[in-house]
Amino acid sequence: MNGDFENQIALVTGGSRGIGRAIALQLAAGGADVAISYCSRVEPADEVVAEIEKLGRRAIHMPCDVAEMEDVEAMVAKTREVLGPIDLLAHCGAISSVATHAELSLEQWTEMIDVNLNGTFRVVWAVKDEMLERGSGSMVMISSIAALRPREKQIHYASAKAGVIAMTRCCAEGFARDGVRINCVAPGLIDTEMAYVLTPEHMKTIMTGTPMGRMGQPEEVSELVCFLLSKRASFMTGQTVVASGGRCTVP
Repeated sequence: MNGDFENQIALVTGGSRGIGRAIALQLAAGGADVAISYCSRVEPADEVVAEIEKLGRRAIHMPCDVAEMEDVEAMVAKTREVLGPIDLLAHCGAISSVATHAELSLEQWTEMIDVNLNGTFRVVWAVKDEMLERGSGSMVMISSIAALRPREKQIHYASAKAGVIAMTRCCAEGFARDGVRINCVAPGLIDTEMAYVLTPEHMKTIMTGTPMGRMGQPEEVSELVCFLLSKRASFMTGQTVVASGGRCTVP
């Protein structure tokens, strides 16, 4: 993707680790200057910024809890101030946990919805208006195949991620005539820290049920995300693309 993102400014939430890290580095390799956010640990964010700068691109990081609108607004404001107007958004910041219906509390449900669904709303709403006014921009949201198939121990997570898919679809229709695209990627089990909320036995079961017989790698998801962000996907909007090793196929 060399040159796909020349002279563009990208914001990657959750960009210090996992899928977000892979996306941030690939965007930089394609020519973008990149801002990343992190939730709690600054050291991985420092490392990503250093790697991006080695590629000859500008990079910054900032803490951001997407459950807090003030944090989101500060993140976007710093990106604009230091790097410039945002052209590309990859929203990866999220949390995950497991609980049966007997274990799931209202507090767990509320936290999951507030971070994974309301957080998506906050981030998109913080960047959409300048893109719409400029008549250009591209966004990709990260959902999950949990939104597309039953998850008895992830009722809260699956519901939030299904909301991200619906929000993407509806925003796409609203944004399209003003030149802004928004798409979604639904990964399967990917080798990131988030995957390890599952037990080893559960992970083995998932991989056994995956036709390709393995977990995905963050870079395999970032390839898809960066394609959707690029002009090579210029006639795609409102889509949810699955990357799950064949474990979930749609329609």
